[in-house]
Amino acid sequence: MMAEVLAALKPGPGRTHVDGTLGGGGHAAAMLAASAPSGRLFGCDRDGDAIEAASARLAEFAGRFELRRGNFSELSEWIEAASCDSVLLDLGVSSFQFDVAGRGFSFQNDGPLDMRMDARQPLTAATLLNTAGAEEIAKIFWEYGDERESRRFARAIVHDRETKPFETTRQLAELIERLSPRHGRKTHPATRVFQALRIAVNDEIGSLERGLEGAMKILKPGGRLAVLSFHSLEDRVVKLFGRARARDYTFAGTDVPELRAPCAPELRLVNRKAIKPGEAELAENPRSRSAQLRIMEKI
Repeated sequence: MMAEVLAALKPGPGRTHVDGTLGGGGHAAAMLAASAPSGRLFGCDRDGDAIEAASARLAEFAGRFELRRGNFSELSEWIEAASCDSVLLDLGVSSFQFDVAGRGFSFQNDGPLDMRMDARQPLTAATLLNTAGAEEIAKIFWEYGDERESRRFARAIVHDRETKPFETTRQLAELIERLSPRHGRKTHPATRVFQALRIAVNDEIGSLERGLEGAMKILKPGGRLAVLSFHSLEDRVVKLFGRARARDYTFAGTDVPELRAPCAPELRLVNRKAIKPGEAELAENPRSRSAQLRIMEKI
């Protein structure tokens, strides 16, 4: 959704932009090109490979960008407050991460049960599955994957790991498929389990909540925040964040008129509903089918 992102963030000369999820550097390159000759960009990514790829892609814009390896939840720790005209957060797993079997994000090809966006962190999906209790595993599957069979899957994992610890993506996917056969379904029965594990291993929801707060700190008044999410859990966090800070009142507990206290809104919602990819985008990039773009402007 490159065109929609650029239209929302309006990169231009003399403006400062932030890409909190660099990936291969596609969005960053487009923002730097649109903001020539004097626009600047700060960028980060947890993935060291992404930093290398983005650095190479952005070489033609040397002197106009600064990249760091790290979580976008830390942006406000190294970027000056109220100094940026826009922030982009493109959530989820990049195509590169998803397609490399060795990263362990997908069950399409067998690989180590890793799932770390940042290979420097100690926690892997294998570590989590082989050490957590059944209740904790079930909670992860339910809360982050909306998996109805969460308890049954968790009990089976705890039982099977006594014989052989979980080490590969195929091992986990085959267990789930054995417990919940496809019976003609297009979607693999392990899809929700893999999503939930990835979110838990990388603390994606906690990072998103902290990242949204940090983005507000580094944006100038009138600066815009654009967030691309790819599943309903992420989108709900973004939607609730925007709604809460766009209100002109606050409340404790239940939102009823008698308990409301007036306050100044922190932002305005540029689009009331999430923007979704058009037919041309879907034809070119089928993986964008679940994408939702929300845009907010700091007051």
